[in-house]
Amino acid sequence: MAVNLCHRHPADLAKQPLPLRRLLLSPRRRLSSSPPIPSLIPSARLSRSTKLAISAAASVSSPESSCSSFRDRDPKEIDVLVVGSTGYIGKFVVRELVKRGFNTVAVARERSGIRGRSDKDQTVADLGGAAVCFSDVTDLETLKSSVKGARSKIDVVVCCLASRSGGVKDSWKIDYEATKNSLIAGRDLGASHLVLLSAICVQKPLLEFQRAKLKFEAELEQEAKNSDGSFTYSIVRPTAFFKSLAGQVETVKDGKPYFMFGDGKLCACKPISEEDLASFIVDCIKDEDKINEVLPIGGPGEALTPLQQGEMLFRILGKEPKFFKVPIGVMDFAIGVLDFLVKIFPSLEDAAEFGKIGRYYAAESMLILDPETGEYSSEKTPSYGNDTLEDFFRRVIRDGMAGQELGEQTIF
Repeated sequence: MAVNLCHRHPADLAKQPLPLRRLLLSPRRRLSSSPPIPSLIPSARLSRSTKLAISAAASVSSPESSCSSFRDRDPKEIDVLVVGSTGYIGKFVVRELVKRGFNTVAVARERSGIRGRSDKDQTVADLGGAAVCFSDVTDLETLKSSVKGARSKIDVVVCCLASRSGGVKDSWKIDYEATKNSLIAGRDLGASHLVLLSAICVQKPLLEFQRAKLKFEAELEQEAKNSDGSFTYSIVRPTAFFKSLAGQVETVKDGKPYFMFGDGKLCACKPISEEDLASFIVDCIKDEDKINEVLPIGGPGEALTPLQQGEMLFRILGKEPKFFKVPIGVMDFAIGVLDFLVKIFPSLEDAAEFGKIGRYYAAESMLILDPETGEYSSEKTPSYGNDTLEDFFRRVIRDGMAGQELGEQTIF
């Protein structure tokens, strides 16, 4: 089974009653406990004459007109910077942007893909239609220089970065530091909006990558507040990706049992396809109702438990259901042992974290978490798109996992 680290008939989020959306999705409610964080562009660094010029400009144009200016233009006149463009979702975001006509710049590593198997030529081919900028997102000055070499201005940043493994140091290096670098590099070239691919599991942060994501979300919100309306954001929190539920297709196809914890009903999700999620992310660039919002999103249909996913797989294959059930306590014991060993052998820190990641996804639902009841809700989790998990399973059974490889995100 793999997890979305980072990162489940369509029901448009905008159709949800406004009071409910505000109650459930308002970033101010979710992040109100975060301490104030200074703007990434402190006013103290500005000269007196610059401050006066800014003040004069503000008196002429309202914050609303400033932050919506790029939204009034045709997509071909909007410059969009995509960071994390070679990742599982990032590639589809780039394709969707190009399809809609946006002027797209994709930041990529010189060696990308699973275990760096794609070279520059392959990356350029994979991101056809976009200007590819090779850089290092973990080095701010290098990133800023690379992006400036590709574009003289940026209107929107779309960040699809996510740590590949969920390890402690990797989480803070990518989910926080590199993501923050992307914001600073974009702002340096005039970006007035950032679309952030986050994850719905940050609602209940027990893991390092969740805490790293939340820290950046808080700073992003603060940056928008400090900008007086000239900068905005959209935080997208998807549920499970299709590929994160496909890890057992081949084993079941080979006649082996479907593996699950407990009775298979400990958790549920509304999985979303990469195409549908990419479409929703690109919607966030121009949709006014997605400005300064935290946007949890899943795929179409009802939430599915691991038991239901397994039953679906057996039904498609025409096989008698056969399950292998493991008590969740087995994972609790293993995690306890690893936590003890980390005190003696600090090098085992990531191993202990991986155990906690596996345990989290075995027991926690990827759905809206009601803060008042502490219960997950399928009904309150918005849906988007048309692609279903059943259609995905049928395609994988027929064609294999090409393009859906799990790589370093495989947990068990």
